[in-house]
Amino acid sequence: MRVRFVQGTLEIEGLDPAQAGPAGAVFDARTSTHRVPAIAYPEVIRALHGGGQSYTDEARRYETLSLELRARRELRPYQEAALEAWIAARGRGVVVLPTGAGKTYLAVLAIHEKQRSALVIAPTLDLVRQWYDVLRLSFGGEVGVIGGGEYKVLPLTVTTYDSAHIHLDHLGDRFGLLVFDECHHLPAEAYALAAKMSIAPFRLGLTATPERVDGLERRLEELIGPVVLRRDIGELAGEWLADYEVETISIPLTAAARAEYDSEREIYRNYLRKTGIRMGSPQGFTDFIRRSAGSDEGRRALLAYRRQRELALAADGKLDVLEELLSRHRLDRALIFTEDNAMAYRIARRLLIPPITHQTKVSERSQILAAFERGELGAVVTSKVLNEGVDVPSANVAIIISGSGSVREHVQRLGRILRKGEGKRALLYELITDDTAEGFISARRRAHEAYTKAPE
Repeated sequence: MRVRFVQGTLEIEGLDPAQAGPAGAVFDARTSTHRVPAIAYPEVIRALHGGGQSYTDEARRYETLSLELRARRELRPYQEAALEAWIAARGRGVVVLPTGAGKTYLAVLAIHEKQRSALVIAPTLDLVRQWYDVLRLSFGGEVGVIGGGEYKVLPLTVTTYDSAHIHLDHLGDRFGLLVFDECHHLPAEAYALAAKMSIAPFRLGLTATPERVDGLERRLEELIGPVVLRRDIGELAGEWLADYEVETISIPLTAAARAEYDSEREIYRNYLRKTGIRMGSPQGFTDFIRRSAGSDEGRRALLAYRRQRELALAADGKLDVLEELLSRHRLDRALIFTEDNAMAYRIARRLLIPPITHQTKVSERSQILAAFERGELGAVVTSKVLNEGVDVPSANVAIIISGSGSVREHVQRLGRILRKGEGKRALLYELITDDTAEGFISARRRAHEAYTKAPE
């Protein structure tokens, strides 16, 4: 019998066609072999070995390494517990820890523990660059990069989710350990395929908030392994993360804006009532977009939806309050978050604060964040690109001008200001337009113990 890796699958040669293959492998008449997704490799090998069958493993091409850590830091108790739990789970599992709690160092220790060729997969090129630096500094050797115009495959390699799902059909046999940073991205259909096309027996997922709006976080156990340890912000604040306070500020609409908001919202809601669309259902918004394109009435309802949302999320009064908050915290470092680029640029023009959006060039973004970290800038405004994966230790104030109803997004934004510092106490302000749908958005995204049990 022979086991081979072929285009993201395992071919098992030598079984009777009528015989059921290990790990659910089915007979493929095209090649006269049994076939199963590559992710089943550990189960296939255990089944063949346990059954006492003679076989040749031609699938495994990953290496056993001899990595030495250049510096070892003392583990925090929860980091030690996480590593032990992951090892006990056969090196497969998800660790849920807040931003600033040391997930990256935990992954470095996991790589050192298993001593296998490792691929770190991250959602953005910014994070790929951070991981590249971390691995080089931790182990002292060369590190490969796939993505952003580079293609260099080495025993330690970093890549994006986008590149992983393109290349793992031919690289899935090259790595024995996969590290999925911000692993809540993984359940998306294309990204999940990348995980299935790898034979890696060892897998580590890292995230602060695994929950997804579509509920697909349940797939993480299949693709990576079970949650082996979870610690939320409230459990670590004070001792391992900065103490923090959360304050919600309600802001009224002007009389003119209120009249327009009520009018536009009524047009939008009348259309929902007439068509029977339930926006709270999983497919509600998609159904609304699809059906609104079919008539003048629907298109008017869509415009009304957008306008009433804009009036709530970008109320003029928010800018007045923002000015007051920045004056109050003029000696602090503040991150200002908006739902969209338009509001970020509006704030930038009015208050002369550097904006960072997806349109900002990487070099410019690095210069802005470096100046912010040195204290040359007191504030930076951003839409969504700083929600995850950017290390800004000096930030101690976050001001949420607007955002989605995502719990994960809100926790990520809070996490940006929670890195521990001597005497540091973080503050998060949430600006909500009074008596609008933004109140419901706020309630949804605050459904997390970090907000319901915020430290006094």
